[in-house]
Amino acid sequence: MRFRTLKQLTEVCASEGLTIAEVMLADQSQESGKPPEYVFEKMRAYYQIMKEAVAKGLTEDTTSRSGLTGKDAQRVASYMTTTEASLGEEACKAMAYALAVSEVNASMGRIIATPTAGSCGIIPGVFISSQQRFGWDDDHIVKGLLSAGAIGYVIANNSFVSGAEGGCQAEVGSAIGMAAGALVELRGGTPEQAMHAVGLALKNTLGLICDPVGGLVEIPCIVRNGFGAVNAMAAADMALAGVRSVIPSDEVVQVMYEVGTAMPEKHRETAKGGLAQTPTGQQIMKELNLGKKQR
Repeated sequence: MRFRTLKQLTEVCASEGLTIAEVMLADQSQESGKPPEYVFEKMRAYYQIMKEAVAKGLTEDTTSRSGLTGKDAQRVASYMTTTEASLGEEACKAMAYALAVSEVNASMGRIIATPTAGSCGIIPGVFISSQQRFGWDDDHIVKGLLSAGAIGYVIANNSFVSGAEGGCQAEVGSAIGMAAGALVELRGGTPEQAMHAVGLALKNTLGLICDPVGGLVEIPCIVRNGFGAVNAMAAADMALAGVRSVIPSDEVVQVMYEVGTAMPEKHRETAKGGLAQTPTGQQIMKELNLGKKQR
């Protein structure tokens, strides 16, 4: 790869007159030894799986095996048809789509980890709703996936994308940053604006703990995906409006690493802290364990 930081990525784009997607496509092709067309088509296949997950989450029974979650995406979609959403229709749709994919994941369906299963709904929620809104074709969206991949590559190599390592800021936070930066480029923004979107997004998830109730990727993971899609759109709009991340995005990524490293173990996907250890969280854990013994 020709870049290891977001600044280097921006510099490559500027010096060669390329978009983030074009840089990522060329570098991924070279690194994998596969032609660019192969890489592009592989990403297109991934996007089809994302669309299938959204459709399934909105139309089929997504009740999880634990029985704790399911059909919230359908509830939000139904709500949109009966009243005016406070968020507005487009943001609410992105939220519903993000919930749909996350619920498909929790019910053992087929999803694409973006960058993880725990944050799988954010990029599909933003991309698919935006495609419908702006009339983009799949090729345009695939370029967005490449842009998101470039951003995720930098985050993964300089911080975390794993909740067990860095808390939920590493999973949901990274996905929000990836979606926000990519959405800026999809909407015609510059690489520099995209990097500001990443910084703006990541700053507002710093310190987010990973506290899955019962150790399952359900509570609060699913609703965080819904909120994350909306946050990504907000960060993209801020950046496109000219709002800048005063703290450079690479420095924000570094702070995420520092915060994640300092985070107590109980707040890093152990189900020993946070919401998992509330009275209700503990009761759910007991009931889950009892159910396992009975089986």
